[in-house]
Amino acid sequence: MKITGRVETEAVTDVRCDVCGCSARLESGNLEYGMLQAHWGYGALHDGERYEVHLCEICFFATIAYLKQERRTVNMFEDDPRRPYDDFGLAAKDDFFRDGR
Repeated sequence: MKITGRVETEAVTDVRCDVCGCSARLESGNLEYGMLQAHWGYGALHDGERYEVHLCEICFFATIAYLKQERRTVNMFEDDPRRPYDDFGLAAKDDFFRDGR
C-alpha cells in the first residue's frame, strides 16, 4: 500500500549578510555565506549567551583581514611575534564537496 499526501515544510530561501544586508544567494541558486558563532558557557562573562552572525563572502574576508591586523597589533612588541599567515583561520582547502578530504 502506498500512502501519499501533501506535506508542508519550511526551507531557507535566502540568507542576508548581517553586516551589509546583501543576499548570499548566487545566480546559480546556491547560498554562499560564512558564519561567526559563539556559545558562552559556565563561568564566562556572557554565560548562557549564544551568537550567530551571517556574513557574505566580501564581509567574511574583511572580518578575517581585521582579525589578522588585530593579531599583528597585539603581538607587535613581542620578542617572537605570532604572525597571521595568509591561511589564518583556513580549516580546509579544495574541499569542494565538504567531505573533509
